[in-house]
Amino acid sequence: MTVSRNGAEQLVDTLLELDVDVCFANPGTSEMNFVAALDQRPEMRCVLALFEGVATGAADGYARMADKPAATLLHLGPGLANGLANLHNAKRARTPMINVIGDHSDDHLIYDAPLTSDIKSLATPMSHWFKRASSAQTMAADTAEAWQASMSLPGISSLVLPVDVAWTPADYTPITKPQLTAGKTVSADLIDQACKMLQKDVPTLILLGGRMARQKPLELIEKIAHKTGADILVETFIARMERGRGRPHVDKLPYPISMSLDVLKKYKQVLLVETMEPVAFFAYPNKPGKLLPEGCETLTLCGLEDDGLDALTRLADQLGADQTPDRDETPPKEPEDLNQPVTDAGVCALVAALMPENTIICSESVTSAGSFMAASRNSAAHDYIQLTGGAIGSGIPLALGAAIACPDRQVINLQADGSAMYTLQGLWSQANEKTRVTTIIFANAEYKILQGELQNLGINFYGDNARRMLTFNDPAPDWVGLAESLGVPAKRANTLAEFKELLLNSFKMDGPFLIEVCI
Repeated sequence: MTVSRNGAEQLVDTLLELDVDVCFANPGTSEMNFVAALDQRPEMRCVLALFEGVATGAADGYARMADKPAATLLHLGPGLANGLANLHNAKRARTPMINVIGDHSDDHLIYDAPLTSDIKSLATPMSHWFKRASSAQTMAADTAEAWQASMSLPGISSLVLPVDVAWTPADYTPITKPQLTAGKTVSADLIDQACKMLQKDVPTLILLGGRMARQKPLELIEKIAHKTGADILVETFIARMERGRGRPHVDKLPYPISMSLDVLKKYKQVLLVETMEPVAFFAYPNKPGKLLPEGCETLTLCGLEDDGLDALTRLADQLGADQTPDRDETPPKEPEDLNQPVTDAGVCALVAALMPENTIICSESVTSAGSFMAASRNSAAHDYIQLTGGAIGSGIPLALGAAIACPDRQVINLQADGSAMYTLQGLWSQANEKTRVTTIIFANAEYKILQGELQNLGINFYGDNARRMLTFNDPAPDWVGLAESLGVPAKRANTLAEFKELLLNSFKMDGPFLIEVCI
């Protein structure tokens, strides 16, 4: 049935028709028609973010766990710009997302009002799809196109909603849900090449990325590796990984360049599965940009546009890889002496030993949480999501979005304090939404990772100017006070025994909790 709806109402209606039912919002004046339209549809969950970087980061965490996009609502070009860092991370994770960006009407742009900006130039580098809506008559079709692009790529769709399009009425007929493009079938010839590679008697690595760190593809790859003697690693900054007891044990390629070079130096050939050849995160003097040893042969079995699960199934069948190897699934143990002061490794060991079944781990602590992956190999089954694009400030929003996507699951955020300062406003949203998030702040009041980067560049001694840029301990942030001021109960742990008690108590709460551990 055709009815009259303004452009903003048609946008909301169409999003709901497409099962996009969460909107992470930081609205402004130009978006008031959209706010009013959202208010008419209570089935759309609206989550207020006090900073746009929280909105985009939360939409990233939501989609990684829900496997479908959320919408964001951003206020013109400056609001979009505030969210770009976490859009960069989401783009690297290939996260489906639909950004709704308000703007002036076309006839107002000529006046160059204070908030006028080149939204297309701001949005395009962090988007896979971009469009400016031109009329209310095409609003439903534009929204469906944005959804289809986001789900098919998958990736970031950015749709600009001019205010006059938002308020203008037009005939609205509910759309037919667009068809999604199925993953391309990998050729038989490529399967043959992969078989021949894996059957060679030389050191071989299968390197995984994208969706291949989920349980089903991991089980296939585990069988293939068991049959052929190949090793398995996951790319360093994986968007989502399913781990723990009952699942294959697979490590990540380490982040520090010296460690990654050491791990990879023995391999003569590498099969790439939904990932690219590994490269150094940064350039360093006298160190290579590509991490594989010279002369190492590579073969890409499948990319993100391919049907990777089908390719692995056919590869396993062709190899006769049908046996699952025995796994050591001894649960992790707590540290023996819990009366000792908190340490990075001790905190990670306790989280690994005590996390509930089906926990979601969000990690934005490369240095302090560096021991977590090894400690949690045999933890209760869990999902692991992390910073992907290197733009810090993702952890607190990721945890917020993951908790909204999976309200019945415990979320634990392993959070560096320097990164947390970028988006601490997300704690307020966690409190406002009553999410089950335990945030663990590794509080050392310094950018520890940057101190390591100085050493990577051969700078082992530095003075006061450098030190003042790498530490923030004068004054040091009071994380208990900050969290409580934003509505999140918080405590400080000085010993591992105190940390254990606080961690277990946090799992019993109906809302968020923050634990500050002073390292």
